[in-house]
Amino acid sequence: MDERLAARVAAEFGLRLVSSAPVDLGADPAARTWRATTADGHAYAVKLTGGGTPAGSVVAALLAERGVPGVPAPLTTRDGRLDAVHDGRRLTVVPWVSDEPAPDGDLRAAHWRGYGALLAAVHAVPVTGELAGLPREDHSHAAVGAAVRETDRRLRAVDGATADRWTGEVVAHWRAAGADLDRLLAAVDRLGAELRARPAELVVCHGDPHLGNLLLGADGQVWLIDWDDAVLAPRERDLMFVLEGGPAFAPRGRVDEASFRAGYGPVTPDPLRLAYHLGVRALDDMWSWSAEAADPGRPEADRVRALRILAGLRSPSGLLTLARGALAAAGRWPR
Repeated sequence: MDERLAARVAAEFGLRLVSSAPVDLGADPAARTWRATTADGHAYAVKLTGGGTPAGSVVAALLAERGVPGVPAPLTTRDGRLDAVHDGRRLTVVPWVSDEPAPDGDLRAAHWRGYGALLAAVHAVPVTGELAGLPREDHSHAAVGAAVRETDRRLRAVDGATADRWTGEVVAHWRAAGADLDRLLAAVDRLGAELRARPAELVVCHGDPHLGNLLLGADGQVWLIDWDDAVLAPRERDLMFVLEGGPAFAPRGRVDEASFRAGYGPVTPDPLRLAYHLGVRALDDMWSWSAEAADPGRPEADRVRALRILAGLRSPSGLLTLARGALAAAGRWPR
Protein backbone atom coordinates (compact mmCIF):
# COMPACT_ATOMS: atom_id res chain seq x y z
CA MET A 1 0.00 0.00 0.00
CA ASP A 2 1.46 3.34 -0.96
CA GLU A 3 1.94 6.13 1.56
CA ARG A 4 -0.82 8.28 0.07
CA LEU A 5 -3.42 5.55 0.54
CA ALA A 6 -2.22 4.78 4.09
CA ALA A 7 -2.46 8.48 4.89
CA ARG A 8 -6.00 8.52 3.49
CA VAL A 9 -6.99 5.60 5.73
CA ALA A 10 -5.55 7.48 8.72
CA ALA A 11 -7.31 10.72 7.85
CA GLU A 12 -10.71 9.19 7.08
CA PHE A 13 -10.94 6.19 9.42
CA GLY A 14 -8.49 7.13 12.17
CA LEU A 15 -6.36 4.01 11.68
CA ARG A 16 -2.57 4.27 11.77
CA LEU A 17 -1.39 1.30 9.76
CA VAL A 18 1.97 -0.26 10.54
CA SER A 19 1.93 -2.96 7.86
CA SER A 20 -0.05 -4.03 4.82
CA ALA A 21 0.07 -6.73 2.18
CA PRO A 22 -2.00 -7.14 -1.00
CA VAL A 23 -4.39 -10.09 -1.01
CA ASP A 24 -6.35 -11.82 -3.74
CA LEU A 25 -9.89 -12.28 -2.42
CA GLY A 26 -11.77 -12.35 -5.69
CA ALA A 27 -11.86 -11.85 -9.41
CA ASP A 28 -12.86 -8.18 -9.60
CA PRO A 29 -10.33 -6.40 -11.84
CA ALA A 30 -11.66 -3.04 -10.63
CA ALA A 31 -10.71 -3.74 -7.01
CA ARG A 32 -7.59 -4.06 -4.88
CA THR A 33 -7.56 -5.31 -1.30
CA TRP A 34 -4.90 -5.26 1.41
CA ARG A 35 -4.61 -7.00 4.77
CA ALA A 36 -3.49 -4.14 6.98
CA THR A 37 -2.60 -4.08 10.68
CA THR A 38 -2.38 -1.38 13.31
CA ALA A 39 0.10 -1.06 16.15
CA ASP A 40 -2.32 -2.73 18.59
CA GLY A 41 -2.38 -5.86 16.41
CA HIS A 42 -5.85 -5.46 14.92
CA ALA A 43 -6.18 -6.44 11.25
CA TYR A 44 -8.43 -4.93 8.60
CA ALA A 45 -9.38 -5.50 4.99
CA VAL A 46 -8.73 -2.23 3.16
CA LYS A 47 -10.42 -2.19 -0.23
CA LEU A 48 -10.20 0.28 -3.08
CA THR A 49 -12.69 -0.28 -5.90
CA GLY A 50 -14.31 1.35 -8.89
CA GLY A 51 -16.81 -1.50 -9.39
CA GLY A 52 -20.19 -2.36 -7.92
CA THR A 53 -22.14 0.36 -6.10
CA PRO A 54 -21.89 2.15 -2.74
CA ALA A 55 -24.98 0.16 -1.73
CA GLY A 56 -22.76 -2.76 -0.74
CA SER A 57 -21.39 -1.04 2.35
CA VAL A 58 -24.87 0.16 3.29
CA VAL A 59 -26.28 -3.37 3.05
CA ALA A 60 -23.43 -4.94 5.03
CA ALA A 61 -23.81 -2.33 7.78
CA LEU A 62 -27.59 -2.77 7.98
CA LEU A 63 -27.42 -6.57 8.00
CA ALA A 64 -24.79 -6.55 10.73
CA GLU A 65 -26.88 -4.06 12.71
CA ARG A 66 -29.93 -6.32 12.38
CA GLY A 67 -27.97 -9.24 13.76
CA VAL A 68 -27.43 -11.30 10.62
CA PRO A 69 -24.53 -13.60 11.53
CA GLY A 70 -21.48 -13.76 9.30
CA VAL A 71 -21.67 -10.25 7.83
CA PRO A 72 -18.67 -8.13 8.92
CA ALA A 73 -19.75 -4.53 9.54
CA PRO A 74 -17.70 -1.90 7.69
CA LEU A 75 -16.01 0.81 9.70
CA THR A 76 -17.30 4.36 9.44
CA THR A 77 -15.24 7.44 8.69
CA ARG A 78 -14.67 10.15 11.28
CA ASP A 79 -17.79 11.93 10.00
CA GLY A 80 -19.97 8.81 9.92
CA ARG A 81 -19.75 7.72 6.27
CA LEU A 82 -19.29 4.08 5.24
CA ASP A 83 -16.69 4.84 2.58
CA ALA A 84 -14.29 7.51 1.45
CA VAL A 85 -12.96 8.51 -1.97
CA HIS A 86 -9.35 8.01 -3.02
CA ASP A 87 -8.18 8.69 -6.58
CA GLY A 88 -11.79 8.56 -7.78
CA ARG A 89 -12.48 5.13 -6.25
CA ARG A 90 -14.34 3.99 -3.14
CA LEU A 91 -12.24 3.23 -0.08
CA THR A 92 -13.70 0.92 2.57
CA VAL A 93 -12.31 -0.69 5.72
CA VAL A 94 -13.72 -3.86 7.28
CA PRO A 95 -12.39 -5.91 10.22
CA TRP A 96 -10.30 -8.85 9.06
CA VAL A 97 -12.31 -11.87 10.24
CA SER A 98 -10.50 -14.89 8.79
CA ASP A 99 -7.38 -15.99 6.93
CA GLU A 100 -9.14 -19.00 5.38
CA PRO A 101 -10.98 -18.44 2.07
CA ALA A 102 -13.49 -21.22 1.43
CA PRO A 103 -11.99 -22.41 -1.91
CA ASP A 104 -8.63 -23.06 -0.20
CA GLY A 105 -9.90 -24.19 3.19
CA ASP A 106 -11.23 -27.22 4.99
CA LEU A 107 -14.87 -26.80 3.96
CA ARG A 108 -16.84 -29.19 6.15
CA ALA A 109 -20.53 -30.07 6.40
CA ALA A 110 -20.89 -27.59 9.28
CA HIS A 111 -19.59 -24.81 7.04
CA TRP A 112 -22.06 -25.73 4.28
CA ARG A 113 -24.87 -25.59 6.86
CA GLY A 114 -23.58 -22.25 8.08
CA TYR A 115 -23.42 -20.99 4.48
CA GLY A 116 -27.07 -21.99 3.95
CA ALA A 117 -28.17 -20.46 7.26
CA LEU A 118 -26.37 -17.21 6.45
CA LEU A 119 -28.06 -16.82 3.06
CA ALA A 120 -31.42 -17.73 4.62
CA ALA A 121 -30.95 -14.98 7.21
CA VAL A 122 -30.05 -12.46 4.49
CA HIS A 123 -33.09 -13.41 2.39
CA ALA A 124 -35.39 -13.13 5.44
CA VAL A 125 -34.44 -9.53 6.28
CA PRO A 126 -37.44 -7.19 5.78
CA VAL A 127 -37.02 -4.97 2.73
CA THR A 128 -37.55 -1.67 4.53
CA GLY A 129 -35.77 1.63 4.91
CA GLU A 130 -32.55 1.95 2.92
CA LEU A 131 -32.77 -1.68 1.79
CA ALA A 132 -35.83 -0.80 -0.28
CA GLY A 133 -33.63 1.49 -2.37
CA LEU A 134 -31.29 -1.25 -3.56
CA PRO A 135 -30.96 -1.95 -7.30
CA ARG A 136 -33.67 -4.36 -8.48
CA GLU A 137 -33.33 -7.41 -10.67
CA ASP A 138 -35.26 -6.72 -13.88
CA HIS A 139 -34.27 -9.81 -15.91
CA SER A 140 -33.06 -7.61 -18.75
CA HIS A 141 -29.26 -8.34 -18.59
CA ALA A 142 -28.83 -5.55 -21.16
CA ALA A 143 -25.25 -4.69 -20.17
CA VAL A 144 -24.16 -8.34 -20.31
CA GLY A 145 -25.75 -8.87 -23.71
CA ALA A 146 -24.10 -5.75 -25.12
CA ALA A 147 -20.70 -6.81 -23.72
CA VAL A 148 -21.00 -10.29 -25.23
CA ARG A 149 -21.86 -8.88 -28.66
CA GLU A 150 -19.02 -6.35 -28.54
CA THR A 151 -16.53 -9.01 -27.40
CA ASP A 152 -17.68 -11.26 -30.23
CA ARG A 153 -17.20 -8.44 -32.75
CA ARG A 154 -13.68 -7.65 -31.49
CA LEU A 155 -12.47 -11.23 -31.26
CA ARG A 156 -13.83 -12.20 -34.66
CA ALA A 157 -11.86 -9.29 -36.13
CA VAL A 158 -8.54 -10.47 -34.65
CA ASP A 159 -5.88 -11.36 -37.19
CA GLY A 160 -4.47 -14.68 -36.03
CA ALA A 161 -1.18 -14.01 -37.80
CA THR A 162 -0.43 -10.88 -35.77
CA ALA A 163 -2.14 -11.63 -32.44
CA ASP A 164 0.04 -12.46 -29.45
CA ARG A 165 -0.05 -15.95 -27.97
CA TRP A 166 -2.62 -15.25 -25.26
CA THR A 167 -5.00 -13.40 -27.55
CA GLY A 168 -4.74 -16.22 -30.05
CA GLU A 169 -5.77 -18.71 -27.38
CA VAL A 170 -8.71 -16.53 -26.38
CA VAL A 171 -9.88 -16.36 -29.97
CA ALA A 172 -9.67 -20.15 -30.24
CA HIS A 173 -11.79 -20.58 -27.10
CA TRP A 174 -14.32 -18.00 -28.22
CA ARG A 175 -14.75 -19.42 -31.70
CA ALA A 176 -15.07 -22.96 -30.35
CA ALA A 177 -17.82 -21.78 -28.01
CA GLY A 178 -19.42 -19.46 -30.57
CA ALA A 179 -22.47 -21.55 -31.43
CA ASP A 180 -23.26 -22.20 -27.76
CA LEU A 181 -22.83 -18.52 -26.88
CA ASP A 182 -25.25 -17.50 -29.65
CA ARG A 183 -27.83 -20.01 -28.45
CA LEU A 184 -27.29 -19.10 -24.80
CA LEU A 185 -27.80 -15.40 -25.44
CA ALA A 186 -30.95 -16.10 -27.45
CA ALA A 187 -32.25 -18.40 -24.71
CA VAL A 188 -31.75 -15.94 -21.84
CA ASP A 189 -33.22 -13.12 -23.95
CA ARG A 190 -36.43 -15.11 -24.39
CA LEU A 191 -36.45 -16.40 -20.83
CA GLY A 192 -35.83 -12.92 -19.43
CA ALA A 193 -38.90 -11.62 -21.28
CA GLU A 194 -40.92 -14.54 -19.90
CA LEU A 195 -39.79 -13.88 -16.33
CA ARG A 196 -40.44 -10.13 -16.57
CA ALA A 197 -44.07 -11.01 -17.21
CA ARG A 198 -44.12 -13.33 -14.16
CA PRO A 199 -43.05 -11.27 -11.13
CA ALA A 200 -41.60 -13.00 -8.07
CA GLU A 201 -40.95 -11.99 -4.47
CA LEU A 202 -37.83 -9.85 -4.25
CA VAL A 203 -35.51 -10.39 -1.29
CA VAL A 204 -32.18 -8.91 -0.29
CA CYS A 205 -29.55 -10.86 -2.23
CA HIS A 206 -25.78 -10.73 -2.02
CA GLY A 207 -25.69 -11.07 -5.81
CA ASP A 208 -22.37 -12.91 -5.98
CA PRO A 209 -22.17 -15.35 -3.04
CA HIS A 210 -19.82 -17.90 -4.57
CA LEU A 211 -17.27 -19.58 -2.34
CA GLY A 212 -14.59 -17.07 -3.32
CA ASN A 213 -16.52 -14.57 -1.21
CA LEU A 214 -16.90 -16.94 1.74
CA LEU A 215 -14.43 -17.09 4.65
CA LEU A 216 -14.25 -19.95 7.13
CA GLY A 217 -13.88 -20.06 10.89
CA ALA A 218 -14.04 -22.69 13.59
CA ASP A 219 -17.11 -24.81 14.37
CA GLY A 220 -18.86 -24.05 11.09
CA GLN A 221 -18.57 -20.27 11.36
CA VAL A 222 -18.65 -18.54 7.97
CA TRP A 223 -18.48 -14.92 6.83
CA LEU A 224 -19.79 -13.55 3.53
CA ILE A 225 -17.79 -10.62 2.19
CA ASP A 226 -17.79 -8.28 -0.83
CA TRP A 227 -21.36 -6.93 -0.94
CA ASP A 228 -20.73 -4.62 -3.91
CA ASP A 229 -23.35 -6.42 -6.07
CA ALA A 230 -26.14 -6.43 -3.46
CA VAL A 231 -29.54 -6.38 -5.15
CA LEU A 232 -33.23 -6.98 -4.59
CA ALA A 233 -33.96 -10.11 -6.58
CA PRO A 234 -35.69 -13.48 -6.47
CA ARG A 235 -33.76 -15.74 -4.08
CA GLU A 236 -32.65 -17.86 -7.06
CA ARG A 237 -30.19 -15.08 -7.88
CA ASP A 238 -28.13 -16.29 -4.90
CA LEU A 239 -29.21 -19.93 -4.73
CA MET A 240 -28.01 -20.71 -8.25
CA PHE A 241 -24.47 -20.70 -6.88
CA VAL A 242 -25.14 -23.95 -5.02
CA LEU A 243 -28.39 -25.67 -5.98
CA GLU A 244 -28.75 -28.10 -8.85
CA GLY A 245 -24.98 -28.32 -9.37
CA GLY A 246 -24.47 -24.57 -9.55
CA PRO A 247 -21.03 -22.90 -9.79
CA ALA A 248 -20.07 -22.88 -6.14
CA PHE A 249 -16.37 -23.30 -7.08
CA ALA A 250 -16.13 -25.88 -4.32
CA PRO A 251 -12.79 -27.44 -3.34
CA ARG A 252 -12.09 -30.39 -5.60
CA GLY A 253 -15.50 -29.92 -7.19
CA ARG A 254 -17.49 -31.13 -4.17
CA VAL A 255 -20.75 -29.33 -3.41
CA ASP A 256 -22.54 -30.47 -0.25
CA GLU A 257 -26.02 -29.42 -1.31
CA ALA A 258 -27.70 -31.52 1.39
CA SER A 259 -25.87 -29.70 4.19
CA PHE A 260 -26.47 -26.33 2.54
CA ARG A 261 -30.22 -27.08 2.34
CA ALA A 262 -30.21 -28.21 5.98
CA GLY A 263 -28.89 -24.78 6.93
CA TYR A 264 -31.07 -22.80 4.53
CA GLY A 265 -34.33 -24.57 5.33
CA PRO A 266 -37.17 -25.77 3.10
CA VAL A 267 -37.07 -24.18 -0.34
CA THR A 268 -38.34 -25.15 -3.80
CA PRO A 269 -36.47 -22.96 -6.26
CA ASP A 270 -37.95 -22.06 -9.62
CA PRO A 271 -35.91 -24.02 -12.21
CA LEU A 272 -36.55 -21.35 -14.85
CA ARG A 273 -35.09 -18.63 -12.64
CA LEU A 274 -32.11 -20.80 -11.72
CA ALA A 275 -31.52 -21.50 -15.44
CA TYR A 276 -31.84 -17.81 -16.30
CA HIS A 277 -29.32 -16.67 -13.70
CA LEU A 278 -26.91 -19.47 -14.60
CA GLY A 279 -27.11 -18.43 -18.25
CA VAL A 280 -26.53 -14.74 -17.56
CA ARG A 281 -23.61 -15.52 -15.26
CA ALA A 282 -22.06 -17.84 -17.87
CA LEU A 283 -22.27 -15.11 -20.51
CA ASP A 284 -20.88 -12.52 -18.11
CA ASP A 285 -17.92 -14.71 -17.15
CA MET A 286 -17.19 -15.72 -20.75
CA TRP A 287 -16.90 -12.17 -22.07
CA SER A 288 -15.13 -10.68 -19.02
CA TRP A 289 -12.45 -13.38 -18.71
CA SER A 290 -11.96 -13.36 -22.49
CA ALA A 291 -11.45 -9.60 -22.43
CA GLU A 292 -8.92 -9.87 -19.60
CA ALA A 293 -6.94 -12.66 -21.26
CA ALA A 294 -6.85 -10.77 -24.57
CA ASP A 295 -5.73 -7.48 -23.00
CA PRO A 296 -2.03 -6.92 -23.83
CA GLY A 297 -1.85 -4.24 -21.15
CA ARG A 298 -2.42 -6.72 -18.32
CA PRO A 299 0.39 -8.66 -16.60
CA GLU A 300 1.12 -12.05 -18.13
CA ALA A 301 0.19 -13.84 -14.89
CA ASP A 302 -3.29 -12.28 -14.97
CA ARG A 303 -3.76 -13.27 -18.60
CA VAL A 304 -2.69 -16.85 -17.93
CA ARG A 305 -5.08 -17.06 -14.97
CA ALA A 306 -7.92 -15.68 -17.11
CA LEU A 307 -7.23 -18.27 -19.81
CA ARG A 308 -7.30 -21.05 -17.22
CA ILE A 309 -10.68 -19.84 -15.97
CA LEU A 310 -11.95 -19.51 -19.53
CA ALA A 311 -11.04 -23.13 -20.24
CA GLY A 312 -12.79 -24.13 -17.02
CA LEU A 313 -15.98 -22.38 -18.06
CA ARG A 314 -16.11 -24.58 -21.17
CA SER A 315 -15.20 -27.82 -19.38
CA PRO A 316 -17.75 -30.63 -18.84
CA SER A 317 -18.38 -29.35 -15.30
CA GLY A 318 -17.97 -25.66 -16.19
CA LEU A 319 -20.51 -22.90 -15.96
CA LEU A 320 -21.21 -22.77 -19.70
CA THR A 321 -22.02 -26.48 -19.66
CA LEU A 322 -24.15 -26.16 -16.50
CA ALA A 323 -26.15 -23.27 -17.98
CA ARG A 324 -26.76 -25.15 -21.22
CA GLY A 325 -27.91 -28.21 -19.28
CA ALA A 326 -30.25 -26.22 -17.02
CA LEU A 327 -31.85 -24.47 -19.97
CA ALA A 328 -32.21 -27.75 -21.87
CA ALA A 329 -33.81 -29.43 -18.83
CA ALA A 330 -36.27 -26.54 -18.65
CA GLY A 331 -37.06 -26.88 -22.37
CA ARG A 332 -35.52 -23.49 -23.15
CA TRP A 333 -32.43 -24.47 -25.14
CA PRO A 334 -32.79 -23.52 -28.84
CA ARG A 335 -32.39 -26.34 -31.33
